Formats: sequence, C-alpha cells, structure tokens
Amino acid sequence: MSFPTPTPLEWRESAQKALKDRPIESLMHLDADQLVTRPLYAGATGVQPIFAPRPSDSEGRAWDLRTQVEGDDPEAVNEAVLTDLENGAASVVLKGRVLADSAPLGRALEGVALELAPVALEAGIDGPDAANALAVVAKGSPRAQLRFHMDPVSAFAEAGGAPRSVEAHLSLAANTAARHAGAYPDATFFMASGRVAHEAGGSVAQELAFAASSVVAHAKAAVDAGMSVEAALRGTVVGLSVDAEYFDSLAKVRAMRLIWAALTRGFGVEAPAVIEARSSRRMLAARDPWPNLLRLTAAGFAGAVGGADVVVLDGFTRASGRSDAFARRQARNTQLVLMEEANLGRVDDPAAGSWYLDARTRDLAEAGWAEFQMIEAEGGLVEALKGSVIQPRIARARALREAALTNGAAQIIGVTKYVDAEVRPAPVEAADVAPAPVERVCEPLSPIRFAAAFEEVIG
Repeated sequence: MSFPTPTPLEWRESAQKALKDRPIESLMHLDADQLVTRPLYAGATGVQPIFAPRPSDSEGRAWDLRTQVEGDDPEAVNEAVLTDLENGAASVVLKGRVLADSAPLGRALEGVALELAPVALEAGIDGPDAANALAVVAKGSPRAQLRFHMDPVSAFAEAGGAPRSVEAHLSLAANTAARHAGAYPDATFFMASGRVAHEAGGSVAQELAFAASSVVAHAKAAVDAGMSVEAALRGTVVGLSVDAEYFDSLAKVRAMRLIWAALTRGFGVEAPAVIEARSSRRMLAARDPWPNLLRLTAAGFAGAVGGADVVVLDGFTRASGRSDAFARRQARNTQLVLMEEANLGRVDDPAAGSWYLDARTRDLAEAGWAEFQMIEAEGGLVEALKGSVIQPRIARARALREAALTNGAAQIIGVTKYVDAEVRPAPVEAADVAPAPVERVCEPLSPIRFAAAFEEVIG
C-alpha cells in the first residue's frame, strides 16, 4: 500500500495549524555565523543535492577507529596501546613525554606493527622532534603508516606565542616533512586543524576557515622546503571537532570536503581530503562526567555519518584529567557499536538527500569559505593571528553561546538542567601538565569548557 506524499504547501499548512496560526517564520533562528536555520526544508526551497562521501573501502572498515593514549611512562603507554589495538582500535595517537626521544617512544611502541597500525603524534610545538623520534622507531620501513601531525600554527595560536617565531616553527616542520617524505611514502606530515578555534568557543564557519587557512600555510611552507604542492596536500590531514550538536557537526565534516575541493582546485592539483574528527572538549562536564558518554556517542555518530576518515573519541572523564583504562575502553567500544552494530559506514554518504543537511552543508561551506577569504586577505593565518583579526571574532561567537546558556535558551544536561545532586565519582589517571609559559606575541585562543562556570556555582 502506498501513501501520497504531502506537497510543501500541505506541510506548511499543517505546521501553521500546529502553531495555532503563529507565522512559521517565528521558528527560524540565527546561529553564531548569522546563518538561518528554518523549521521546514523541501525541494521548493531550492536546496541543491550534495554528495560528499569519504573514500570507501568495501573490504575494510568505513573509518579509522583511532584511540588516544596519553602518558609519560613508556611501559604503561605500551600496555595501553596494545590493549586498544587488540580490542578493536585500528590506530593510535600518542601524547606525553614518551614523544621526547626515540628511546622511550620505541619502548612505548614495542610490539606494534607500524605497517599495519597507523601511529599519530600530538606533540604541539615540539612536533618536528617527535616526528624525528617516530621516524627512527620506524627504522626506514617504506610501508610504515606514520602520522606525524605537525601543527605549529595551532600550538602558536593556543599559547599566543612560541619559543621561536611561528614562521621558524613552520619552516622547521616543513623541512622535517621534506626530509622524511622519501623514506616514508605512506606517511602524512601536517595536521591542518581548526580545532583550536572550536575549543576557544568559535563558530563552525570560523573552525572551517581556520582549518582551510592552515592547509594553505602548511602547503606554502612545504613548497618552500622543496616539496611539490601535490605531495604537501597529500601529506596533510584536516582536523575538525565534532560535538553533541550532531547535525551541525556532521554537516561541518561534509562542508570541509567542499572547501578542500575548492582549495585543491586553486592549487591546480587533485588530492583527496583526509579528515580526522575528534570529539570536542569544550562540551564536556567535569563535576558529573557520566552524561559525557551520551555527548561522546553523539559526536562519534556525527563523525561517522559526516564521512570523517578518522574518528577519535575522548574518554568520558577527560575534562578532569587523562583517561584511565575504563574511560578509554568506553570510548573505543562506543565507536565499535556505531561501526559494527549500527552499521553507520555501510552507506558512502548517509546524509545525502536530506534537504536540511544538504542546505546546512552548503551554508556552512559558503560561510567558512567567506571567513577563509577574510583571513587570507589579511596575509594568511599567521598574520591574521598576529594582527588579532581572528581572536575577537571567536570571542563574539563564544559570548553568544555563553549568553544562551545563561538565559536558558540552551542547556547542558547534568549541568544547567537535570542536575544530579549525588554524583558518582569516576577516576582519572593523572591531571594535565601545565604547558611551559612562552612570551606572548598575540592574544591566545585559550581552550574553554562551557560547563565550567556553572559547575563552580553548583560546587
């Protein structure tokens, strides 16, 4: 039996009846990028279909399930890495003092087949040193799946400065990439991330623009170091945040593919986008971490449906410190359920065909591109940071979100609504180590947590 599909006019009339003759336009609202979200979308609104799939691999998994292991003791890190890889993770990203030299890093990766399990690094401004250490550990294996993830621009932006000039750090990262490119043809070298903008409270368009400008900054530095544009772009991974607002998060990932396509056309080459989606830390709660499990599940859903090539979920206790084995297990199993039980990767682009998501994807891509053009008109990402062009724009977006939480227009479950008076404790391995201070040359994009101010009041 078939049923007639209502026309857009019939949908509108039904909606207005439910609204008791209030105008349907009353349900429209603006976001931090001044983009309109409508209550109804249909073919009559002029939405053009978008297809933005990740490169598919019918013989393997839809995306790379990457786990993050943070630690300073090589033996403890090694145990955690092997546990994750043996229980469903496909790759790891390492952070901590184990990256300081090849000796501790080698012990941390003992028993890991680098040709099968990609190893990524998160070393901040010390990325080139960590990259050199990982290259030594790989022993020149041409099939080693190394993900150096050098990103001096984000480290500079977050701290507001660096030990040397950011240009010198960019040049060092580019020369390090050029030196290892021949020995490790399957490696990637740069992380062009917009996450620092997101974690400082930025809007979606601001995050997309930061990532796009980071691509340009790293590619130019790589060309100056002797790499081809194509090699530089193929050696670049784009980093984005995904959070509990899963529609915007998945549309953001899809929008980044459209922006990447425009960037590569501008460079005159063809190279597929590789997008690593990491769960947002600004969305996490510390006082009551258990609802974070739901937030992280929503973020993982967004990364998977949005078409990210790599998804990294934090442990649910990450707002209080480094995740312990239980929190890492929960993060790993969340992705396994989404991948192997919910089968989210069985369709190349699950969001394709949704009028709302196609419209939102295009709106975000256009807003991100406009923000990117503004940054490039200022001389590029580094100059825009030094000139404090980006920071006040992100501050305004952050203030809008904070105001919505304060006046009740937005809520954080377990923090501003449905607060549990008797919170069950959840352990963490260790607190974060404060970064070494640097001389500031610009306003930093310091990470925030929206729940923090309300948790101080709750006590």
